[in-house]
Amino acid sequence: MADLDYDLPDDRIAQHPLPRRDAARMLIVDRTARSWRDGRITDLPGLLQPKDLLVLNDTQVVPARLSARRKTGGVVRGLFLLEEKVGTWRVMFEGSRRLREGEILTIMAGHDESVTLELATSYGEGQWRVRVSPVQQFGELLDRIGQTPLPPYIRRSPDELEADVDDRLRYQTVYARHAGAIAAPTAGLHFTPELLDAIRVHGVEAAFVTLSVGLGTFKPIRALDPSQHALDSEGYELKPDVARAVGDCRVRDGSVVAVGTTTVRALESAGRETPQGLVRAACGSTDLFIYPPYEFRVVDALLTNFHLPHSTLLALVMAFADVELIQRAYRHAVEQGYRFYSFGDAMFIR
Repeated sequence: MADLDYDLPDDRIAQHPLPRRDAARMLIVDRTARSWRDGRITDLPGLLQPKDLLVLNDTQVVPARLSARRKTGGVVRGLFLLEEKVGTWRVMFEGSRRLREGEILTIMAGHDESVTLELATSYGEGQWRVRVSPVQQFGELLDRIGQTPLPPYIRRSPDELEADVDDRLRYQTVYARHAGAIAAPTAGLHFTPELLDAIRVHGVEAAFVTLSVGLGTFKPIRALDPSQHALDSEGYELKPDVARAVGDCRVRDGSVVAVGTTTVRALESAGRETPQGLVRAACGSTDLFIYPPYEFRVVDALLTNFHLPHSTLLALVMAFADVELIQRAYRHAVEQGYRFYSFGDAMFIR
């Protein structure tokens, strides 16, 4: 889909977060006027109305990235994708063509190399079923041996990857509560407790949904027809109190403001079988792929980061605000030196 393509100089890709989360720039896009203006993330409280509802994704990124050594001495890297049962995981390895069934890999975690992975079954596309020894519970294993699963366009030296402390802190929202994501809901990375307090003081209610961001969200759209692109399912939960908050927002004629594309997908998934503008409590999985044209049933405004070309995330933003308007806004952001992707700046669309 050519509409999803744009040119971005490498130096526009943010490699590190800003010293302060709330120091980001924010491009403010008006869909009705088909215009935009430059602002800051700290302008957000003044852009909201007391009757609005701010909805955020409180998923927590787990340290799912691994480094392991083969018996030959070679190093392979990968991601823990899913705990199939205690002691057995689905793992995706980079450059895995030489790996063989039955091979034993030794996890490299500082000076501790006591954890091994046995390659049991290949699922194809670099994914394997592995047996972990010794058997450990989900949280204990990843906390002990895992690293922050930064996107591949964020480059770290081996020493930085080994340290990992700053990335574990900054590639995580301040309100993360429910472990399970292998990528951060990056629009939420801009929020500080002080910014959230300023929004509440302004009279805006906040609510939280959970969508565990998986690998499929970031698979590029390769089909010429986006409808032929299949989006992997991701687990999500929208609790009854959030459904009531959305209903109350409608009663007072407020806007539902989603923080991030993952929040949009959770809200729109929970609103597919309800009256227009409302949602129902839900707990399950969603493979909802939003691309132009799409009729939004729940979300009225969106805070989001700048996304990769040919991504499902960019397709969602274009569906929300019009393809041509977003293309022009992105060109402006590139020309004005905005920082792109996970650790980059934001865009507010209303």
